[in-house]
Amino acid sequence: MSTTQMEKVTALLRTSALDLAGDPAEIRGIYRAMLTAAPLPPDVRTEPADLGGISARRLWIEGTSPTATILHFHGGCYAVGGPDTSASLMANLARRTGAAVVSVDYRLAPEHRYPAAVEDALTAYRALLEGGTAPERIAVAGESAGAGLALAALLAARSEHLPQPAAALLLSPWVDLTQSGESITAKAAVDPSMSGRALTVRAAGYLDGADPRGELASPAFADLRGLPPMLIQAGSHEVLLDDALRLAAKAATDDVQVTLDVVPGAPHVFQAFAAVLDEGRDALDRAGMFLRARLGGA
Repeated sequence: MSTTQMEKVTALLRTSALDLAGDPAEIRGIYRAMLTAAPLPPDVRTEPADLGGISARRLWIEGTSPTATILHFHGGCYAVGGPDTSASLMANLARRTGAAVVSVDYRLAPEHRYPAAVEDALTAYRALLEGGTAPERIAVAGESAGAGLALAALLAARSEHLPQPAAALLLSPWVDLTQSGESITAKAAVDPSMSGRALTVRAAGYLDGADPRGELASPAFADLRGLPPMLIQAGSHEVLLDDALRLAAKAATDDVQVTLDVVPGAPHVFQAFAAVLDEGRDALDRAGMFLRARLGGA
């Protein structure tokens, strides 16, 4: 483990001005400034996209001719963020796969409550299919709440009898909005960026009284049969660790091909720090290998 690198990333997160339990109108700017401070590499190309009336951002690497698509859902506790705040992660996935990454600008809470984000995610996936992209050339991906939304989209697609994509990449997934995992308290002292309090506040703002155990709200409680192969990555220093562990166990029980990849000492969505953290870079390398193998060597 690159101890010095990990310590620097942890210290950076602990001293951040961002309080995810705060007023979304106030923290959205802080969140965006934090995650868009570093410019994208010069060979990264982006353009606006429309998926069935849902705004999105398409990203690819100059010089590539993508034949596969990664449908991406950004993190931010359903209340903050957008495609631009995940652009660095998107670029890393595009570079490692040769695929285009399309990030969905789904509606955020509390202005738009559950199931608005799920409706947008399903609409975006359906639009890809109806636009002629074969399901075997699609993977879904997301981090944190975006990983939960990616799973919810797959469950909603199954209910609509739509074909499943080739794979799902889930980074530090938030898939239990009841916060019932033991790591919510057991990892509180070592998680530098996320807290049970923030998750509880954001879940309440998103659900607006809906059942937090509903499968489209908390896919950890869903029947996952028929979903595509999954790669779940998490750090051992995050309060959402149990979400990843229990999701992997549930997928295995439900006969879904699943790989669980836990990195010791790493914080929530540590892959976002790949530029300065060896563990983040290596995890993305593994994610790229997983996606390439299932997208036909995209």
